[in-house]
Amino acid sequence: MDTAIGSVRLPNPIMTASGTVGHGAELARYLDYSKLGAVVVKSLAPYEWPGNPPPRVHPVSAGMINSVGLQGPGLPRWLAEELPVLTAAGARVVVSIWGRTVDDYAAAADLLAAADSQARSAVVAVEVNVSCPNREDRGRMFSHSAAMTEAALAATASCGLPRWAKLSATGDLIDVAAAAVEGGAGALTLINTLLGMVIDVEARQPLLGGGGGGVSGRAMGPVAVRAVYDVHAALPDVPIIGVGGIASGADAVEMILAGASAVQVGTATFADPRAPANVLRELARWCAARGVSCVDELIGAAHE
Repeated sequence: MDTAIGSVRLPNPIMTASGTVGHGAELARYLDYSKLGAVVVKSLAPYEWPGNPPPRVHPVSAGMINSVGLQGPGLPRWLAEELPVLTAAGARVVVSIWGRTVDDYAAAADLLAAADSQARSAVVAVEVNVSCPNREDRGRMFSHSAAMTEAALAATASCGLPRWAKLSATGDLIDVAAAAVEGGAGALTLINTLLGMVIDVEARQPLLGGGGGGVSGRAMGPVAVRAVYDVHAALPDVPIIGVGGIASGADAVEMILAGASAVQVGTATFADPRAPANVLRELARWCAARGVSCVDELIGAAHE
């Protein structure tokens, strides 16, 4: 079941998705972190960030919408308090970072570079979340601009770790993906939540405290599969991590066939915190039942 994402080798292709398992080992009572390919932590800025006002989460058809607003303790506290807990749990850790400016991304990378080598030993990669508002570009998301995506990725080079760019689904996704690679991304995480909104019909106002939010869950699965398929067709040598709507082994297989080398399980974890382990078990059974001896046989097979 092992798989390679560029220079990163994982024992299996199942990871958690950023924002769905917290910053540390919150779900360790349900999941054996050491059995997963990797644990992707909730996105961290180089500073503490309070997030958006409540309400922050609301159910929608076949999923949910959230406006948590990237609340987090900041990288310095996370490195000191949460990373050791994850290391003790045997997790292979992917650190997700974000910022409101290019300088924020550079500062986050510098903090990771300066971290104690023993503390960093469990960190296998950095996921650069560029699907967040850019204060320097009229509030547009970094990942809605090829130039700003490249700039944010280039600013993180100092971290000294493999970097994965987490992108949104946009009309020019292939151009943005290529720009992320130009900026130094060794892999692409596709896709982040979809922009959405829920309106309280009685109050006649947006329901979430932050106004709009990000839609996730089963309904976005076909959108994510299409994004992975199209980017793999355009950039076949760039590893992809597929995320969006994965709740079963068959969902994981579909994403891998589209071109993903690994997948992340996110919203399904809110319904069942054991979801990533369940997906891994179902994927292994699917492969065994069909005589698939290694994951590499499946990657991008839908293009053949």
